[in-house]
Amino acid sequence: MSQSRRCPYCNSSFLPSAYRPQQSVCGRAECQRRRRSDYHRKKLATDAEYHQVALESQKQWREEHPDYQKQWRRQNPQRVENNRERQRQRDLKRRLRRRLLDKNNLALDLKHSVSEVWLLGSKLGDLDKNNLASAQVLILPSLGHSSQDRGAS
Repeated sequence: MSQSRRCPYCNSSFLPSAYRPQQSVCGRAECQRRRRSDYHRKKLATDAEYHQVALESQKQWREEHPDYQKQWRRQNPQRVENNRERQRQRDLKRRLRRRLLDKNNLALDLKHSVSEVWLLGSKLGDLDKNNLASAQVLILPSLGHSSQDRGAS
């Protein structure tokens, strides 16, 4: 008789099938779906021929269903908008990262900012002549202060 095993996906105990003594995943549909997905992902990464066949299969399916994406977008407008918003955020991060890496500088004019600026971090004590801050910058809107209240600084 087989000993019970633990499913790596749901962590539940199960008895392997008598016909599949090497079974390592329980029979729940979600766990089997994840097992197949993991196998497919690993196979794509390690087997060039399998990867090529998968690409050709996807291409054939798209050719047989040319209007699928248009229909899906029409039927799921909220998901389309969520995708667009997430893409805008990714684009913004990419642009900021490119600017920071290309120019390797970031300057904030803290004295003329209408917001309050707080520098936080463990390396603030190491500031040399106040020209380098390796810290997190939080910019918060001012509460009840106008530019006339500030005076000259």
